[in-house]
Amino acid sequence: MRSMREKHPNWTVPNLLSVIRIAVIPPFAVFFLQEEILWAALMLAISGLSDCFDGMIARRFNQVTELGKMLDPLADKLTQATVAVCLGIKYPILVPVLSIFILKELLMLAGACVLLKKKKRPAAAKWYGKVGTIFFYLSAGAIVVMEGILHMHNTVSLIVSYCLLGITAVLMLYALYEYARIFIDTMRSDSAADQLDLMNELHAGKKE
Repeated sequence: MRSMREKHPNWTVPNLLSVIRIAVIPPFAVFFLQEEILWAALMLAISGLSDCFDGMIARRFNQVTELGKMLDPLADKLTQATVAVCLGIKYPILVPVLSIFILKELLMLAGACVLLKKKKRPAAAKWYGKVGTIFFYLSAGAIVVMEGILHMHNTVSLIVSYCLLGITAVLMLYALYEYARIFIDTMRSDSAADQLDLMNELHAGKKE
C-alpha cells in the first residue's frame, strides 16, 4: 500500500501555504478598505511569511511539485494585484506607479497561460522575482503604517511612498524582462525538460 503522500503528491505543506496566501486576499481587501489597518496588516504579514517559507520547506523536505510551481507565482500575482488596487483606491495619487505592478502581473499571467496551452513549462519563481515581491511587501507595509496608522499625510510621507514604490517598480520591471527572456526561450525550445502536460502531472500518482 502506498502512503497518502504517494497517492496525493500535491498535498504538501508548501502548496497549503500558497493556498493560505490566496485565501487571505479577500479579508485583506475588506479590512483595508474599511480602514481596519491593523487587521489588514496582519493578513499581509501572514501572506508575506507564508511566501518566505513555502519555497524553503519545499526544497528542504523534497516537496517540490508542478502544482506548487504554479500556485506560488499565482498567489504572488493575486496578492500584489489586490494590494495595488487597494492602495490605488485609497490613495489615487499612487495609481500611475501601481499600474506598472498590475500590468506586469497580467503580462506574466498571460504568458504562463500561453505556455500551459502549448504544453510548455512556465518558469518557476526566480530570485529576482522574489526580491521584487519581498520589496513590494515591505513598501506596501510601510505605506500602510505611515498613512493608516501614523496618519502621516504630508510631503515627507508622499516622497517616501513614491521612492519605495519607484524602487519596487524598477525591480519588478527587471524581473519582467528576465521572465520574458525565459518565456521566449521556452517557446522556442524542443527540449523535453521544457515540456509539461499539467493535467497529467496533477493526476500523477493517483492510480494504484
